[in-house]
Amino acid sequence: MPALGCMTQLYFFGASTILECCLLTVMSYDRYLAICRPLRYTSVMNINLLNGLITYSWMVGFLQSLFTCTLILQLDFCGPNIIDHFFCDVAPLLELSCSNRTWVEMIVSIGTVFVGVFQLTFIIITYILIFYSIFHMSSKAGKEKALSTCSSHLTVVCTFYGTLIVLYFSPARGYSFSLNKVLSLINTMVIPFFNPIIYTMRNQEIRMALKVLLYYKNINS
Repeated sequence: MPALGCMTQLYFFGASTILECCLLTVMSYDRYLAICRPLRYTSVMNINLLNGLITYSWMVGFLQSLFTCTLILQLDFCGPNIIDHFFCDVAPLLELSCSNRTWVEMIVSIGTVFVGVFQLTFIIITYILIFYSIFHMSSKAGKEKALSTCSSHLTVVCTFYGTLIVLYFSPARGYSFSLNKVLSLINTMVIPFFNPIIYTMRNQEIRMALKVLLYYKNINS
């Protein structure tokens, strides 16, 4: 049986990943309402809906991760106990199992596809409707404001899901673990590092403060 610490790490890492998927989906719906249904935004996006969306995100994240860990605990681990990875992830952990893991891989893949693809499809549909609404706007300023509202979120969605699809669409299928390590490093360190930068650069005050800082830095140098 895998060590308790390894399974704990796998559980919380999986829960946080799925939770971020859910939150990105919720954010896409928020932008859809703001751009496509602006007059109804305040009435639809009320406190009850917000609480429901938050509860949905947390429940899906922690329950899906618990389900995955429970399946992995059903396997036998009788060989080496060293994972060829940065942390306890699904694919390298399954590689250590000495029992038949085909059914676990299949169920994990189905769960991953159900959660990930469903939410990605929802995001794609909302952005199709968003871009359709932006295209039919008569005001150039309105188009620019709408695109500015979506740009940061769309950037995060593309980078996050791009690595996620390669990593978890089909775990432990014999693909290069070197590629797995690189993508895992991007997904766990690089993307979370750039997320605050991507979102805060939309803030006018932060952009002005950065310009002033760079200006005085150039003067002093």
